[in-house]
Amino acid sequence: MKKLMTMARQFRDDENGAAMVEYSILVGIIAAVSLLAILAIGGWVGDQFTGLCANLNTKGVTAGGGAGGDCTP
Repeated sequence: MKKLMTMARQFRDDENGAAMVEYSILVGIIAAVSLLAILAIGGWVGDQFTGLCANLNTKGVTAGGGAGGDCTP
């Protein structure tokens, strides 16, 4: 019985599991924020290239170096 009580106290005082859960939540938050930042930056860069392509088309420069290009990939 004494051994069981000792094991129960050790299990109660062990904080490794709690730390692992905290770090897992932190990694999940960092991953979500990183993904959202990458998607936002990607959309902004895509818009910039589309605007550049449209601007160049109005100046007589065609996309892809060929005749009559459009701004779609």
